[in-house]
Amino acid sequence: MRMQVPRTYVSKIENEKATPTLSSLERLARALEVTVPDLLSGGDRARQEEIRELMRDEFVAQLVPFLSSLDAMQKASILGQVRDLTLRPRRHA
Repeated sequence: MRMQVPRTYVSKIENEKATPTLSSLERLARALEVTVPDLLSGGDRARQEEIRELMRDEFVAQLVPFLSSLDAMQKASILGQVRDLTLRPRRHA
């Protein structure tokens, strides 16, 4: 809707059945609130900025050295707990 094109057109782009024009890429990037280069690169720049921002958090920075020694289940558990904390911050008494 934000692109002002039929939904089926966006679906075709997503499924690689249509090649977007430069104009469509610009509208898509604007609708997703990213730049065209970020859209084309898969958001690598935005992802790198998110990582830098996360690493500024003292808690996350302290966890990073231990991640390589955790198994998949432990990583999933920690990720779930961190996600819960960000969605429902604890109240301080």
